[in-house]
Formats: sequence, C-alpha cells, structure tokens
Amino acid sequence: MEPVEINAGLYYLRQLRADRHIDDRPALVDAFADAETQLYRTARIPDVTVADRYLETRAEQWRNDQRYSWAVAEQTTGELLAEVDLTDLRPDHRYAELTCWTHPEHRGRGILGAAIPAVLRFAYGGLELHHVSYRHAASNVASRRVAEKCGFILDGRMREAFVVDGTPEDMLIWSRLSTD
Repeated sequence: MEPVEINAGLYYLRQLRADRHIDDRPALVDAFADAETQLYRTARIPDVTVADRYLETRAEQWRNDQRYSWAVAEQTTGELLAEVDLTDLRPDHRYAELTCWTHPEHRGRGILGAAIPAVLRFAYGGLELHHVSYRHAASNVASRRVAEKCGFILDGRMREAFVVDGTPEDMLIWSRLSTD
C-alpha cells in the first residue's frame, strides 16, 4: 500500500521523510538519544546514517504491507512530534498492534491522544480491522495514560515479558475493538 496521510485535527500524519522540504532525521536522532525513550524502545538511532536506514525500512514496510507508520507532524512547519505505527498486521484476522512514541520535547501535550484516534479510524474504516492491541512495560506510566485516554481496555498482564534497563518487568496488554 502507498502511504496514507491522515488529518488528526491539530496535527497531520504523514510518512517519515528526508527530502528538500522536510528532514525528520535530526529529530529521530534527538528523540532516540533520550534516556526514557531508550528504556522503552529497542530501536537505536545514534546518527543520521542510521536514521536514513530507519526511514528506508519504514517506507519498505509500507510497500510490503508489513507496518504502517506515521510521523505525527505539526501542521504549519511539518516538524516531527511523534510516531504512531500499526504493526503485526494480520488482515485475515482483522488484527494489528499499535505502537507509538513522542519526541521528548513534546511530551505531555496530548499529541498521541489526538493522533491515535485518527489512526484507529483508518484501521477500522480503511483497513477493516476489528481488533487493535497496545502493549507496554508496566512502569511506563505515560503509555498507560495514552491507552486509557484513547479508550483501550486493559486485557491483562504478561509477567516479566519486557526488559527495562536490564530487569524483567511485566507487560500490560490493552485492546480496542471496532465496536468499542
């Protein structure tokens, strides 16, 4: 599938880019250098070369229907504020998993609370999915707030299924259905 842009009210969702108009690479390097981001994300983007590969991988994943990824951008400048993804896509089961992160300079502004419902509308309407799951480490309080704000229901807990700073930790599993 070709990348789809989504209007999310205060923000617009677009493909991650590095071109003559918008270059998301410096923001990616900056965001993934953040200690809190590193606690909860496995990807490492230490420099622009790795950021290039990250962008290439996301574009290839769109083309191959493996992962749909959106840069959550400021409407007037195009600045990268966050990323939201639908991954583990299983159209035959009408299922996907949602993942997300926010640039550290923009945390606490409700960006994901605006972007995720727009992605869910696309998932249910455009992709005809029924079940979208969301998982995070139990210590990730910000992710819990995002799940609750976006109407996800806590399904359960996987004991010590996530490693944070070298220590096994429980993972919380949430879901949203197209009928919720």
